[in-house]
Amino acid sequence: MKIFRIYTTWLQFSRALQIIRVLTKHAFREWFYRTKMGKRRLRRHPKAQLDVRTTPERVRLTIEELGPTYIKFGQILADRPDIISERFRVELKKLQSKAIPIDDDAAVKLIEDELNDSIDNVFAYFDHRCLAAASIGQVYQGRLHTGEEVIVKIQRPHIISKIKLDIYLMHFVAKQLVKNYPDLVAINVLGFISEFQDKIMKELDYTVEASNIKRFEFMFKNDPTVHIPAVHMEYSTRKLLIMEKIVGITPDNIQRLKAEGYDLHQVAVNGANALLKMILEEGFFHGDPHPGNLFVLPNNVVGFIDFGMVGVLRPREMSFLAQFCMGFVRRDTRAIASSLLTLCDVKFFDQTEDMEFQIDQILKQYGHLTIEEIDFSKVMQDCINLVVLFQLKIPSGIFMLAKSLATLQKFAGNLDPDIALTPIVLPYAKKLVLTRFSPRKVAASIYDTAMDYVNLINTLPSTVNEILYKIKEGTMHHQVHIDEKNPVTRVFRNIGYRMVSAILIIGVFVGSSILIVNTPERPYGQFALYMSSCIIVILLLKALFARKK
Repeated sequence: MKIFRIYTTWLQFSRALQIIRVLTKHAFREWFYRTKMGKRRLRRHPKAQLDVRTTPERVRLTIEELGPTYIKFGQILADRPDIISERFRVELKKLQSKAIPIDDDAAVKLIEDELNDSIDNVFAYFDHRCLAAASIGQVYQGRLHTGEEVIVKIQRPHIISKIKLDIYLMHFVAKQLVKNYPDLVAINVLGFISEFQDKIMKELDYTVEASNIKRFEFMFKNDPTVHIPAVHMEYSTRKLLIMEKIVGITPDNIQRLKAEGYDLHQVAVNGANALLKMILEEGFFHGDPHPGNLFVLPNNVVGFIDFGMVGVLRPREMSFLAQFCMGFVRRDTRAIASSLLTLCDVKFFDQTEDMEFQIDQILKQYGHLTIEEIDFSKVMQDCINLVVLFQLKIPSGIFMLAKSLATLQKFAGNLDPDIALTPIVLPYAKKLVLTRFSPRKVAASIYDTAMDYVNLINTLPSTVNEILYKIKEGTMHHQVHIDEKNPVTRVFRNIGYRMVSAILIIGVFVGSSILIVNTPERPYGQFALYMSSCIIVILLLKALFARKK
C-alpha cells in the first residue's frame, strides 16, 4: 500500500513538473517580449516576430501543449461567458488536439483485449490503418461477418489515469487559489472543475456514448429525414465502441453537395428540425453538432455521429424555454425577464426593472423585422449575456444549449443563406408552451401547491411545540455566520489588529527598557528600544495628522 502511495505521489510530482515547465516557458516568452531587451531583439531579428503572441494566443498555445485534459477544459471554458472574457473565449474556440496516433499493432492488440477475441473471429475485414486519431481515442474501420460496415473506436492506453491525475492537480491548485483569493468563490471555480470532471469521465466511458446513441435512435425511429448510426452493444465496452459506418458528405462541402444534386434548403430544414426536436421536445440534445459530426446522406437525410457530449435540460430549464418562447413571440419584455429569473432560480430580484429595460433595448434592435425574420438564437444569446452582466448564476446546460442553437444557425445559414430559422422554431416553441401550460399540467401544479399547504398546516403545531420545548430546556442552538465582506466585520477586525499591534509594540518598548537597565552591555536592548520608539512616534504623528484632517 505504501509503495502504491509513493508511486502515485511520484506521478503527481512528475506531472506537476511538466505543467510548471510548460507554464514557465510560455510565461517567460510573454514577459520577455514586453521588456526593452525583447523589443530590441524584435527590431534586429524580424523572424522573431513569429514568436510574438497576444496573451489569449499564448494561453491557447499553453493549453494545447499541456495535453488532452486541458484542451477539453479549454473547449468547455470557451462556452462560458460567465467565467472568462470574450477575447479569451474567441481564442479558446480555436483549440485543437494534436494527437499523435498510437502504433496500429498496439491499437489492434487493445481492441482484441476488449473483445476478448481475435480480430479475424469478429471481423470479415479489418483495416489496420488508423482512420482518425483524437486526444482520447482513435478510429478504425472494418466489416463484420454479417456484412455490416462499421467504425471501431478504441480508447488510448492509460488515458483515464492521465486525465484523473490532471484533474487531481486542477482541484489541488483551485483549492489553493480559493483559499488565498476568496473572491474566486463567486465564480465557483471548484464547482466548474467538478462539473468538467463529470463530463470528461462520461466521455471516457464508451458505454455512456452507446447508451446515448440508443436513446437518439429511439427518438428518431419514425423520422426518415434523420439517421442515427446503429451501435453494436454486444461488442462495445467501456473502452471500445463499434457502430455503423455512415458514408456521406459533410455539410460544409457545399460544392460537392451542389454537384451531386442535393437540395441544400431541405438539408438545412431537416438538420434544424432534428436539433429543435432534441431541444424543445425531448430536452436531450447533441452537445457538439459542428460540421465534422454531421453527414448529408442520399434523399437529403442528415446523419449524426459522435455522441460523447450531450446536453440534458432539467424541468426548470424546459420551463424557461417555454416562457422565453412565449415572451419572444409576443415581444413581451416582462415575460422574457421572468423566464430568465426562473432559469436562475431567483424569486426576488431588485434589478428586475433594469433587466426589463435592457431586454427591451435588445428587442428594439429587431423592431423593423417580423418575428419570422428575427434570429431566435441570437436573441437568446444576447439575453444570456445580459444575465451574466447582472452576475446571476446560470445552469451550465444553458451555455451548451446556446452553443448548439448558434451552431444550428451557422449550419443552416451556410447551406442556404436565405433561410429563416424562426418559422421552423415557432411550431416547436408553441408545442412546448402548450405542453408546459396545458390544463392538466396547471391542475397538477395547483394540486401540488395545495398539498404543500396541507402538509404545512398538519406539521406546524408539532414544529412549534418542538421549538418551544427546546427553548424551555435550553437546548436551542443558533448558528451565527459572520460575513467577511460586511463593513462592520471589517471595522471590528481592524480594531482587533490595532489592539494586538499596540500591545506588541508597548511590550517590546517596556521589555527593551528593562534589558537596558539590567544588562546595559548588551546592544540589542538599545536597538529594540530605538526601533519601538520610532514606531510609536510614527503612529502618534499619524494619529495626530488624521485628527487634524
